[in-house]
This record gives sequence, C-alpha cells and structure tokens, in this order.
Amino acid sequence: MNAAAKTVAVLMGGWSAERPVSLVSGEACAQALEEAGYCVTRIDVTHDLLALLEALTPPPDVVFNALHGRGGEDGCIQGVLEMLRIPYTQSGVRASSIAMDKPATKRLLQTVGIASPEGVVIMAGSLDGTGVPFPAPYVVKPAAEGSSVGVHIVHPGDSWSFTEDWQPDTRLLIERYIPGHELTVGVRGMSGHAAKAMAVTEIRPLEGFYDYDNKYVAGRAVHDVPARVPEKIADEAMRLAVLAHETLGCSGVSRSDFRWDDTLPGTSGLFFLEINTQPGFTPLSLVPEQAAYLGMSFADLATWLVEGAQCHG
Repeated sequence: MNAAAKTVAVLMGGWSAERPVSLVSGEACAQALEEAGYCVTRIDVTHDLLALLEALTPPPDVVFNALHGRGGEDGCIQGVLEMLRIPYTQSGVRASSIAMDKPATKRLLQTVGIASPEGVVIMAGSLDGTGVPFPAPYVVKPAAEGSSVGVHIVHPGDSWSFTEDWQPDTRLLIERYIPGHELTVGVRGMSGHAAKAMAVTEIRPLEGFYDYDNKYVAGRAVHDVPARVPEKIADEAMRLAVLAHETLGCSGVSRSDFRWDDTLPGTSGLFFLEINTQPGFTPLSLVPEQAAYLGMSFADLATWLVEGAQCHG
C-alpha cells in the first residue's frame, strides 16, 4: 500500500509526566507523515478507553505511537492495540513493559554481559539515606519514568528535601554515580530482524546534569554527533546498544544511554543506564539528530517506522 492510500493515527499526549514532550513529538511526526503523503489523524490519548476506541473506529491502517512514559511506553497502549489487531510502530508489549522498569532491565541485561552501575531499589516513603549501601555521590530516580523526570544527584552532605517529589509508594532506583561522559546510541531494527546502531552522541549540558530542562529547552546542552570519544569506546557503546535492543526484543527505534568514566582502562568504564523504547521526536531529540547525521530526514525516519509497523502478539 502506498503512502497516499494509507491512514495513520498518531497517538500523543497521554497522562504521564512526559505528556508535554509527547504532544510535541506527536505533532512533529504527524506533520512529517502528512508531508510524506499519508492520511493522518491526531489522537490525544487520555484515561478514557471508550474515547480512544471511538477515535480508532474505523481502524486506521497503522497507529504511530508517539506516547512517552506511563501508559504509552510501558506496554499498556501496546496491549490495547494488540487486542484491536491494529499494526503499530515501535516495540510490543513485552519489550515495552520490561524496558520501562529500569531495575528489571538491568537484571536482564546483566545476564548477557551488559554492565550497569551498582544499584538498589527503595520505596520513597523509607528514603532517608540510611538504606543506601554505598557512599555519595549517587543518583536517585523513579524506577519507571523517562525523560529524566524526578532524577536527583545526591552529593556528600546533601539534604533529602527532594523526597517530597514522590508518593511514599513510589519505587526508586538508587545507583552509584558514574563520573565522566554522557553517551547515547540510537538503534534501528524491526522485531525478528538484525538491528543496527545509528551513531554515538555525547551530551554536554552547559550547566548541571542532563535533566528534564536540559533535554527539552533549547541551548541548555550541546550534542556532539558523532561523539568525540576513542573508537573502541564508540564501537563498544554501539555493540551494547544493539545487544540491549535485541535482548529485550525491541522493534523500530530504541535509544540506550550510557555513562563513560574515562579514568578507567579500556572499555571497563562504560556503564549502561537505561533503554528508551519510545525515544523523543521533538526538534531537540537525539534519535532524529542521529538519523540526520546519517543522511536520513525526519520524514524518512517516520515513514520507515510506519512501513515497519506490526502487531507483536
């Protein structure tokens, strides 16, 4: 079926903390797909399942999932689309649900030799620093959020006033802080086919660390693509990103984030942080930037995802 005859529903918004990012990603993708000749509808997804089902009636040929965070990236919306048997972009239920849970992802990927920082899971209600088995500095973040939502770096002597950011029953992942460089690798590969790394980007925030504001406010961070790192580090980061993508069974595009401590020998200072199965498609997003570096336009990338859309069940 050619683009002019194919209907695509772009899901955006949602109810997670990443709703504003999703709205920008979704609109950018919708415009790109319209320019490519698809018949596009935009759906702002809420908790109202009946409204979503009505918006998907009659069913489109493809759903472009531009949701981020809870509900859109954790297997929830994927399960709905599987039941409706509507082909959709990006990863399926299983890969999405595992990847959204950072501790579960770390445990799985450690079985294939992907190293990550030492960490522990603690409920926010009991967080006072006494249950952390290693000294500061360390990173505190929700176990199941994206876009660096709620991430804090705790330095020696810091207070714990930020604990009011979460409900007492929020699962938090506390990891040893890895000094050095912030690297990220985009990977393209449909389920059941060999995946390929796109590029390595080094992210250099002009101030602080790569938090939510530094990700989505223009001029707050520099993206070096390709990263100016030793070839052996770049090659290893790309190898690990592909291995993570394939081990989890991801489809479409994923993005794996790493820290590299350049004071350690060889590649021993390279640590996996997390994998994103719904990376952003905003004007500041990293995967479209890597695609452009490879000569692939934003519209080409969106089209590739649509043409590879599938049900995974």
